[in-house]
Amino acid sequence: MTRSPNLSREVSIVPLNDEAEARICAHMMANSEPWLTLGRSFEASLRIIRDPSREVYVAHDEHGVTGFLVLCMTGALVGYIQTVCVDDRVRGQGLGSTLLEFAERRILRVSPNIFMCVSSFNQGARRLYERLGYNVIGELTDYIVEGHSEILLRKTVGPIATFAAGE
Repeated sequence: MTRSPNLSREVSIVPLNDEAEARICAHMMANSEPWLTLGRSFEASLRIIRDPSREVYVAHDEHGVTGFLVLCMTGALVGYIQTVCVDDRVRGQGLGSTLLEFAERRILRVSPNIFMCVSSFNQGARRLYERLGYNVIGELTDYIVEGHSEILLRKTVGPIATFAAGE
C-alpha cells in the first residue's frame, strides 16, 4: 500500500492487471478532462493503455480503481509521464500528487529527468506540476487540437552524463 500525507485513505498502486482493468481506465480517461477537450475517444484511450511499449500503473482504494499512470520508459524522452488520470469522484484529494510521486520514484531509478506535457487550458494541473518542481521547457502549439498548446515540462536531478542509475 502507498500512503501519502495528502491522502486520507490507503491506496495501492500496481501494474495494470488485465483487460477489464484496462477498459475501466480507458473509460475514466475518455470521460474526463482534459481528454474530453482533446477529443480522446474510448478506443484511442484503450490503445494507449494497451500499448506494450508503455508501463501502466493503476491506483486502487477500497472502492476499486481510482486513477492510473501511463509511463514511457524508452525513446528520446525516457521518463515521460504520458498520462496521469484521476477519477472525478476522488479529484482534489491528493491522489494526483501520490501518482506523480510514484512515477517520479520509478523514473528516477533509470533517468535523472522526468518529462510530461500539460494542455494549455488545464491550468489547475499546470499549477500542481509547477508546485511539484516541474519547469516549462517548451510549447507545442496546435499539437493535439487546434487552438491549444501542449506545454512540455521537465523535472530533473541533474544531467544524464553524471547520472548513476539505481542510486
